[in-house]
Amino acid sequence: MLSKNKIKFIQSLNRKKTREKEGVFLVEGNKLVLEAIASPFRVRLLIGTAKFFESHQLSSNVADEQIECTSDEIRKASLQQAPQQAIAVVEMPSPQFSLTQLNEEFSLALDFIQDPGNLGTIIRIADWFGIRNLICSTNTADCFNPKVIQSSMGAIFRVQVHYLDLEKLLIEAKQSQLPVYGTFLEGENIYTSELTPHGILILGNEGNGISPEVEKLVQQKLHIPSFALGTEGSESLNVASAASICCSEFKRRTY
Repeated sequence: MLSKNKIKFIQSLNRKKTREKEGVFLVEGNKLVLEAIASPFRVRLLIGTAKFFESHQLSSNVADEQIECTSDEIRKASLQQAPQQAIAVVEMPSPQFSLTQLNEEFSLALDFIQDPGNLGTIIRIADWFGIRNLICSTNTADCFNPKVIQSSMGAIFRVQVHYLDLEKLLIEAKQSQLPVYGTFLEGENIYTSELTPHGILILGNEGNGISPEVEKLVQQKLHIPSFALGTEGSESLNVASAASICCSEFKRRTY
């Protein structure tokens, strides 16, 4: 049975302040909960229906606490309109970061990405293209927001997300001769530009793009050209779509 206090606590994890205070985040849905269990992350609390536990034959040590409950109790605790059979409360990781981690890698950096859905999708894109480190400015959306977790489709358990002073990081990158790219409407055609297999690609805010402060530190501006020739096409791409295209082109060159 799921107590009222447990239900109240689970629902409170919709708030960033509570997540940070408790050091945990919420994972909902059978697939994502199973990904959390299979990951190195510590699962503090696992609640599920009898059908969920019977179907997956989970051992008793996959979570600090396991509670079997009814579908009705899941609905009361869930933040979703159509919840499935399981919810997990997972401990936040504390990834260590050093610029040397990026020296031989291609990495993404996000400058004030606000939409949780975009952030979750970009984390998923990073995972697909084998990008292990995602750098976020301190004003980017919280990667442990439940909407981000859902949009990441489990990628949050494989991609390390670091919240850093982006300007300071890029200054250090320049000193270390690590290439810094940025996406702009007036940049060079990404398909004909010279690209390196390692470096940092910056993606900017949904409405305003890369901030002026960060723009000064970009060494090469890139642009994804429109192929809607002779017709009136869209003014710009969604930032997650742009991330996917850019990652594909960078990786294609070095595959």
